[in-house]
Amino acid sequence: MKKAVVVLSGGLDSTVCMSVAKQDGYKIFPITFSYGQRHSREVEQAKKVAEFYRCNKHLILDIGFFREIGASALTSYNIDVPTDRSVEQMQEDIPVTYVPFRNAVFLSMAVGYAEAIQAEKIYIGVNALDYSGYPDCRPRFIQAFQEAVNLGTAASDKNMPIKIATPLISLTKGEIIKVGVKNGAPLHLTTSCYLGGEKACGKCDSCRLRLKGFREAGIQDPIEYEIKD
Repeated sequence: MKKAVVVLSGGLDSTVCMSVAKQDGYKIFPITFSYGQRHSREVEQAKKVAEFYRCNKHLILDIGFFREIGASALTSYNIDVPTDRSVEQMQEDIPVTYVPFRNAVFLSMAVGYAEAIQAEKIYIGVNALDYSGYPDCRPRFIQAFQEAVNLGTAASDKNMPIKIATPLISLTKGEIIKVGVKNGAPLHLTTSCYLGGEKACGKCDSCRLRLKGFREAGIQDPIEYEIKD
């Protein structure tokens, strides 16, 4: 069976992305990163998602140096996570929840893993339409990274190129949720909250965008919230 590596955070987008890889007929090899984020909840949820899909191997890598790098509200307790912001406010600038060049690091490790297991594709749930403003989620970044993969891997030299798949990149959050429901993705196991509590806060940018997406999709969000507007 053909193989695919899936970058799995335990969040909504990466879980739906994993469901797409499954629907595409791949044997899934998820890779999850403990990168020095504020909480471990997303890693724990990623484990549950991998178990749901009965993955034979779930690679979890500890790359906590992002906490040492800092400069992000997701890795530094010295920077507050924004709350109660409107979509318009989220669009004003690159948010403080951006982790410097994180997706490049994730993709680099995923490519190495794909080469090692002879996987032909890497799925990553980046999205350019959810107002996050993260520069490493833009289509042109993925295109540039794909070129680097083509130039820098033995797989390409052997005419077995590794393709980076971004099936959610141009979808709205509501459309992503509909894809997940259609594919039977375990949305009840996902977490999106930047604060990582037992219940989602409902106030951070990620929670607000998730709730907005479920409203647009006309579907009930299966996770619990402290506050739900």
